[in-house]
Amino acid sequence: MRGTERSAARRAELIAIGRKLFADTSYDALSMDEIAQHAGVAKGLIYYYFESKRGYYLAIIEESVGELVDGASSVGDLAPVERVHRTVEGYLRYAERNQAAYRTIVTGGVGFDAQVQAIRDGVRDALIATIARAAYGTSWVPRLARTALLGWLCSVEGITLDWIGHHELERDTVRALLVRTLGETLRVIEEFEPSYPAPVLP
Repeated sequence: MRGTERSAARRAELIAIGRKLFADTSYDALSMDEIAQHAGVAKGLIYYYFESKRGYYLAIIEESVGELVDGASSVGDLAPVERVHRTVEGYLRYAERNQAAYRTIVTGGVGFDAQVQAIRDGVRDALIATIARAAYGTSWVPRLARTALLGWLCSVEGITLDWIGHHELERDTVRALLVRTLGETLRVIEEFEPSYPAPVLP
């Protein structure tokens, strides 16, 4: 393996270790010394690849973002109703299995600045495009439709945070609730944009 490949593999290994460490642990709960000890490496190696603890954590979150979007987007060639159900199910499964990372993605758990906001906005844009493809067969929607879907997605984030924080509802119940409220949102969009008819969601 050449030097560049070794370096990329080592960086990926450190991100994988970090994802396990931060799976259910907040950013402030682990020091760099503790992270290095858990990873079995010198602290300087983490600084070499990521410059800082925050840089390391952001790299982990960006990796997690990819998994969240991929999980929600992997719906295949299905009917619109089934695509919507699968998209919401993939989203909830990710949040349930990666609670600390999910909280950081949607709340900016390492400080609200331009970089963190860009990560969150990128997730929202990708998920809105996924929902639009599931509902309409296209990722492009008019501004009003996008605004309405963003409003729905913000409510999804709040409901999901409450759900993983209390564990009082079954995932299927939460999914059914989110699909139902999405159906209402799509019907409102149809009223304003008749060329974007809402698929029938149970």
